[in-house]
Amino acid sequence: MGNRIYGCDDCLAVCPWNKFAAEAREVKYHARDDLNAPKLAELAMLDDVAFRALFSGSPVKRIGCNRFVRNVLYAIGNSGHASLRGVAQELCDDPDDTVADAARWATLRLRDGANRLDQP
Repeated sequence: MGNRIYGCDDCLAVCPWNKFAAEAREVKYHARDDLNAPKLAELAMLDDVAFRALFSGSPVKRIGCNRFVRNVLYAIGNSGHASLRGVAQELCDDPDDTVADAARWATLRLRDGANRLDQP
């Protein structure tokens, strides 16, 4: 997953049918300013209510808060930013097993000096 959290950008990039695509003119299809380069630490701390509010009207909401936070933790672990280790540690005892497992992985990876993917 590297530093990706959600989406199928790779599939869109290589799809031969997309050579016929034009940039969307309708504003609702454009990227939202509040989601342009969000901070991983803030995304990791979203609870269900905040997650639903932030992604209201977005396909991201389909995966649910726990799976989203799990993916954020993988991006944190792959970031190589030791400053994010505390964020991951806070989630090591999360009631959701997938979140807790990803948090433990990210904590260990940051402790061991993982390669940095430049995603603060």
